[in-house]
Amino acid sequence: MVRIAPSILSADFACLGDAISRVEPVADLLHVDVMDGHFVPNLTIGPPVVAAINRHTDMVLDCHLMMTNPGDYLEAFRRAGADWVSVHVEVDGTAGLLDEMEALGLHAGLAINPETPFEAVEPWLSRLHHVLVMTVHPGFGGQRFMDEVVPKLRTIAAHRHHAIVEVDGGIDVGTVPVVAEAGATCFVAGQAVFGQPDPAEAVRALRQAALASVDARP
Repeated sequence: MVRIAPSILSADFACLGDAISRVEPVADLLHVDVMDGHFVPNLTIGPPVVAAINRHTDMVLDCHLMMTNPGDYLEAFRRAGADWVSVHVEVDGTAGLLDEMEALGLHAGLAINPETPFEAVEPWLSRLHHVLVMTVHPGFGGQRFMDEVVPKLRTIAAHRHHAIVEVDGGIDVGTVPVVAEAGATCFVAGQAVFGQPDPAEAVRALRQAALASVDARP
């Protein structure tokens, strides 16, 4: 299955409800980037905004917690309506974070930064609902896709157990075929969706490009 996850980081926050409505009929889930200004050098949103989004849409909410202390907020995000939650493998206490996410009924994911080796996430793959492979350094939208991450993405996909392989960073119709061929099946896109005149058509184009590469896999 191919999943397209528009990232609201690139949407107009003053018109967020309208932006979500434009992609809801064609997208599979909504990606929500949560940044704490410490783990990454940027600040975005927290549980109150997630709760407001949840009241506006029935879409699956895929929350990427770029936070130094995500364990302090997991319950709040669950109450707000988060469905998928990713914490970073670079944060200490992975086992406890996964335990807590499972206890809360969240779909537990681990995110892995471009420079972090496969071995950091390998021990946890059998416990994950999804693994989020970053193909940019997290913190800001609109960055250039890092081709050097593709070999690691391929390795993760080959050892994923049942985990969904999600990829985030510089994803557009040009890079989707590359990461789909490498084994990703869930694609986060910000500027390639909300930066386009017709976000719904942009989602359709991403899906078509991804499906073509998935179907062409050996």
